[in-house]
Amino acid sequence: MTRFKTLLSVAALLVASSSAFSAEVWKYSIEEPPESLMDVYAKEFKNRIEQATKGEVEVKIYYLGQLGTSAEMVEQTADGAINFVNVAVGALGTLVPESQVFLMNYVLPENPAAVTELLNSETLLRGDLGAAFADKGLRLQTLFSEGPQVWTTNRLVRSPADLKGFKMRVMVSPVLLEAYADLGASPTPMPFGEVYGGLQLKQIDGQTNPVPAIQEMKFYEVTDFMIWAGEQELVTAIMTGDDWYQGLPAQRQQLIDETIGGMNGYIAEAVQQYNAERLQAIKAAKPDMQMVQLSEAEREVFRQASQKTHEKVGEHIGARGKKLLASILQEVAKGERAN
Repeated sequence: MTRFKTLLSVAALLVASSSAFSAEVWKYSIEEPPESLMDVYAKEFKNRIEQATKGEVEVKIYYLGQLGTSAEMVEQTADGAINFVNVAVGALGTLVPESQVFLMNYVLPENPAAVTELLNSETLLRGDLGAAFADKGLRLQTLFSEGPQVWTTNRLVRSPADLKGFKMRVMVSPVLLEAYADLGASPTPMPFGEVYGGLQLKQIDGQTNPVPAIQEMKFYEVTDFMIWAGEQELVTAIMTGDDWYQGLPAQRQQLIDETIGGMNGYIAEAVQQYNAERLQAIKAAKPDMQMVQLSEAEREVFRQASQKTHEKVGEHIGARGKKLLASILQEVAKGERAN
């Protein structure tokens, strides 16, 4: 009897071991390092999926550079080699031109709750924007903002006139070049890793990023002003390969949809907390950093200047992009009237 019980125990262990090693693995790749907002989202997604499936699915997170550049990760996702990818829309311009609508100034509402609602609307995710991603073999699962973009500059900027001759660092994007030229600046493309040195050596006069990036990269050390102009949010996209998603059993598709849908409030709260904590860290590290909130009247001048970019949207991102921008601006205006 003792031997029989031993054999049963061994068999049970083998079954348990076999089950553990047969977990379905989903690769989840992000373009940011550990402890970033993308990582916060990925870890919560991982926890929810693994708990819901009781370990039948393991979500494995890969960080900045582990599976290639942002563009390479997106391509691998379209091919099904990576299951989930999270990158900023700035990295998607050449693959999905329509996504560059979120690089334009004064497109999104300034209220964080309104931004979250808009970015997760079915009209956006499953409409023209979702169709543009599907054309490239991608399913757009969700969009979220990492917070408002803030200018860090070596001089005070309150009007387009203050940007004359001002070398503003931008990502390599025709839309961004146009957008900041229309605001009055001299947009200067520069790799992200070179921005600190560029500011220090006066090769550029300013740059724009959310507060967490400014704190992490220490851009505040080599500038004198942080300026909130309300012009942009850093929008990121979470995607799967469309073929991979469509090939999943219906219950797995439902699990993904419900999990992502249930995380909107979670990540919105995390973004607010991250931005507040990192701003306090900057203030503590550099008490004499000048924090400038542009008034509504000052923002309106920049907003009007950005209309030139909006009018030329079709030249950069095509007819579908033009239609998408009009739809977004209409929704934003509707929301503002309701408030």
